[in-house]
Amino acid sequence: MTTGVWILIVILALVLGLVGGFFAARKYMEDYLKKNPPINEQMLKTMMAQMGQKPSEKKLHQMMASMKASYGKK
Repeated sequence: MTTGVWILIVILALVLGLVGGFFAARKYMEDYLKKNPPINEQMLKTMMAQMGQKPSEKKLHQMMASMKASYGKK
């Protein structure tokens, strides 16, 4: 084979690897964030206290439920 064909094969393999790697990493991160949401109830409680609010348990559960629902939609 000629040098031009080898260069084309290398470039094609590089592009396919980059595209495949991007989608694999994206899928991995989506699954990771579904299993391990970045904010838990304790963090939410602390944030609300820093904003001057005294959150009730009902309010915390409502906010966590809405956040989990929004994670599921994406």
